[in-house]
Amino acid sequence: MRALLAFAILPALFWDGGPETASQLRDAHIDSIRVPEANVEPWMSVAGITPLPGDPAHAVKLVTPGVEYFTAEASPTLAPYIKSNGWRYLRSPGAQFVVKAPGAAAPLAAAEAYVFDAATMIQSDADGLAPLGDMLTFLKTLPEERLPVLANVGFIDDGTPASAERMNLMIVRNLLFRRLQAPDLALDLLVRPGSADYPDAAWHNPDLLEHIMRAKVTDEKRLVRIYGTEVVVARLEGDGTELDVHLLNYASVQRQVEGVRVRVLGRYEGHKVYTPGQSDAQLVDYTVEPDATEFTIPELKTYAVIDLSRFAVQQYRR
Repeated sequence: MRALLAFAILPALFWDGGPETASQLRDAHIDSIRVPEANVEPWMSVAGITPLPGDPAHAVKLVTPGVEYFTAEASPTLAPYIKSNGWRYLRSPGAQFVVKAPGAAAPLAAAEAYVFDAATMIQSDADGLAPLGDMLTFLKTLPEERLPVLANVGFIDDGTPASAERMNLMIVRNLLFRRLQAPDLALDLLVRPGSADYPDAAWHNPDLLEHIMRAKVTDEKRLVRIYGTEVVVARLEGDGTELDVHLLNYASVQRQVEGVRVRVLGRYEGHKVYTPGQSDAQLVDYTVEPDATEFTIPELKTYAVIDLSRFAVQQYRR
């Protein structure tokens, strides 16, 4: 059974239009908004839409999530650079955030905020309203209670830009970590900036730092591994009996990804996948090994939650 732990925080559209624009929101199936303080009272008279105060000027500013492609050195292929806000969310827990996310970036921004359990106002445009409304509707179908976040690595964050870069590296390379103020011996690896355990060159070379951390943790102990794509970020929550695998496709503004192979540590007989707009989504090539479980998602548009259970017959929570 899922214990009552912490309630999930849902993102919301920031809307500075007046009540006369309510039809735009209803058409997009948006029933809750953040508005300037002066607009709360006028919106209170509008049926079916709940207004709450919001102030982007005093919120933590985020980047528009997505992927930029550039030609890698000595290679004709395009290497992806993932624009993630994960480290910003982790560095400022409990803060109010705001992100400009036009068009197809709006649902990605909402899903990212949900995955990192952060209070985020999303500023979008006319093209973003409908896809944002669909994502917000989907997020409301997920459990209100969140399981504990799982990690292999503990990272001592000293608050510097360099530490921000290293946290971002671990997020986009799927090295699950927990941001710490003091060491946690329960984790497989502790990373402390300036530690003698790492050569100086590693702190300035993301690829080398990733290689060393992976070698120290070992792939066999990594809680999650993603194959077949460089643009999908995973985050895990679990309690030993249930496991929620959250997958974000940062390239969703441009395209969906196909054939995403996922390996998680542990045996999970029961499984179900939830993704916006696909009530019949299925996993394929599902394999349970003595110490790990693997499966493939045929198509990943923006976001998916894979609900895993130790038991073959599961009373799914939704």
